Amino acid sequence: MNRLLCDLFGKYGKKFKVTLSISGCALEQFEMFAPDVLDSFIETVKYGNVELVAETYAHSLCSIKNKNEFFSQVKKHASHIEQMFGVKPVTFRNTELVYSDKIGDMAGEMGYNVVLTEGAKHVLGWKSPNFMYCNSINPNVKVLTRNFRLSDDISFRFSNKAWDQWPLTAEKYHSWLKEVKPEQEAVNIFMDYETFGEHQRKETGIFEFMRSLPGNIIKDKNFKFSTPSEMAQNLDPVASIHVPYPISWADEERDLTAWLGNDLQEDSFNSLYSLSEIVNKIDDPQIKRDWLYLQNSDHFYYMCTKWFSDGEVHKYFNPYESPYDAYINYMNVLSDFIIRVNKITGIKKEEIKKTVEIKKSEPELLKSEISKQKNQKRVTVKKESKKVSVKKSSVKKIKSDISKLEIKKPVPGKSTLKKPVVKKVKSEPKKSEKKKTQIKKSVITPKPNVMKKTEVKKAAPKKPAAKKAAPKKKVVKKAVAKKAAPKKKVVKKAVAKKAAPKKAVAKKAAPAKKVVKKAVAKKAAPKKAVAKKAVAKK
Repeated sequence: MNRLLCDLFGKYGKKFKVTLSISGCALEQFEMFAPDVLDSFIETVKYGNVELVAETYAHSLCSIKNKNEFFSQVKKHASHIEQMFGVKPVTFRNTELVYSDKIGDMAGEMGYNVVLTEGAKHVLGWKSPNFMYCNSINPNVKVLTRNFRLSDDISFRFSNKAWDQWPLTAEKYHSWLKEVKPEQEAVNIFMDYETFGEHQRKETGIFEFMRSLPGNIIKDKNFKFSTPSEMAQNLDPVASIHVPYPISWADEERDLTAWLGNDLQEDSFNSLYSLSEIVNKIDDPQIKRDWLYLQNSDHFYYMCTKWFSDGEVHKYFNPYESPYDAYINYMNVLSDFIIRVNKITGIKKEEIKKTVEIKKSEPELLKSEISKQKNQKRVTVKKESKKVSVKKSSVKKIKSDISKLEIKKPVPGKSTLKKPVVKKVKSEPKKSEKKKTQIKKSVITPKPNVMKKTEVKKAAPKKPAAKKAAPKKKVVKKAVAKKAAPKKKVVKKAVAKKAAPKKAVAKKAAPAKKVVKKAVAKKAAPKKAVAKKAVAKK
């Protein structure tokens, strides 16, 4: 993709521009394991058509937990970018496009006058993402919002043959851009850089598409490519956007639940940041390096237990067999890290316990989370004729694994993070990211909805009419209500015929028996039949 960008820069000159966001940890990995990749990025930036933006060095979520750590990481990242590429970032893009009024204001404190974030529907409402907005606390900070429909058309739907717009061509995409109203000034297309080659393989034609797209747009005089900093200079905000709770571009909810949506994630997250003050006093490069690595948002993403709408995405990015394995591994690593910190600082074990509140039995938290998952209904996610099920056996295996494991004393902390009340979820971890922004126009689109089917476990009690079965009350009552009418009618007819004098009964002995048998037959299977229907309906 870097080579393709260089070819396009050579062909179109300054008419074609892109924006890249690369975390400090990603740059370190390139330097250690793939120096040729790092060289290709350096060569790409040399053309002068690329704007590099600032973000957290460790691709972390420190912006919602520790302001000092947040400032430190952003400053370290900007310094690293300037040292490596010779350019100083002037635009800020937070990890996973996480943004709130407070985060935007903090970016302004650090000197950034434009911030990139998600054009979440629950934030924008009737507003379009195709305008320049500003921060509600600090109006001097301009905000560009992602047009997620046009972005996801490339990053997620491009190779989906079931999509009614497949195959996507450069001409068709350009026609969608032309549908944007003339007064809408900015179409912001942000996507993962791994879209090109990983999410969308070479065989899908993604590179041919990208090779022809710039030319189709450049020849249209109503459009031109621009970087975020250029847009900040040329466009004025049309309004402020109010984002009281953090949003992101991950999953359908567009919130933080991909990383902080369950007890395991919150416990490990709070345990980590409870060490902040101690680690900041240490001047050991190895401790500082590992402290940054431990903050990477991917660790918490792997612990996600969202089995429903976005389960497929989380499974794709998760190297662990289960979220519980990810949690156990992380907490053991964190425990070892604390031991190293203890040796350097000379702090006694008892004092560290008071500081970070080490628990004696972390499996209790695991058991609690497992019980929650066990009580959830069995789920089958249908996507392109492939079924993924959460089975009982997986929960039993987790319990068995936990009982065998000898878990070191980890460092949880009290869960103090306030969960966002509002709704939202790419999430996927991102090491480096490509963003295209354009002056004049922009639209919005959610990720393709994954079809879902839910099947109720056949744990129907023998007495479906039992009042104490809270979750099954409605099902049982509805099923009984529907069967109630036919039963009464059958009984009345049978009684009516039995009410005749004995002589009459003697004469009509044969029919009477038939009627009684039918009535009994219908009564015999009432509750079983009802239970089965209730299961089927649910």
